[in-house]
Amino acid sequence: MFKSALIGLLSMLAVLVLPQAAQAEYADVVINNYADAAGMRPAVFPHWYHRIRFRCKVCHADLGFKFKAGGNKITMAKIIDGKFCGACHNGEISWSVENCGMCHSGIPGTPTQIHGSTVQRLVAPTYKSLAAPAPAK
Repeated sequence: MFKSALIGLLSMLAVLVLPQAAQAEYADVVINNYADAAGMRPAVFPHWYHRIRFRCKVCHADLGFKFKAGGNKITMAKIIDGKFCGACHNGEISWSVENCGMCHSGIPGTPTQIHGSTVQRLVAPTYKSLAAPAPAK
C-alpha cells in the first residue's frame, strides 16, 4: 500500500517537474518560416487555446494575422518590437520572448502548416490506377 502510494506520488511530481515533450495538437499552427534556418525548433501556435479566449478579430483584424498558416513574415525582431505575437507576449499581458521553449516546441523539420487540418485530409491523393501497368515496349 505504502509502496504504491509512493510510486504514484513520485510519478505525479515527475510530471510536474520534468520537462515534457511538446507536440502540436489538432488545429495548432506550426510556424517554421525561419526557425530551421536559425537553428531553432518550429514555433507551435495553440490556435484553439487562443480562440476560446479571444474573438477572431483580435488577432486577424487588430494584429494583422492573415488567415493562412505561414502567411505572415513573423520574425523574432518583429515580436520583440511588439508586432504579431509580441502585442500580448510582452511580459505584461503574457510571457515574453525569454521563454523560448514555450513557443519553439515543434519537431525540427516540420513544415509550416495547420496540424491535423481537415483540409489536409480532404485533399484527394494523386490518382493511381488499379489496372496493371501496360507492358514496356
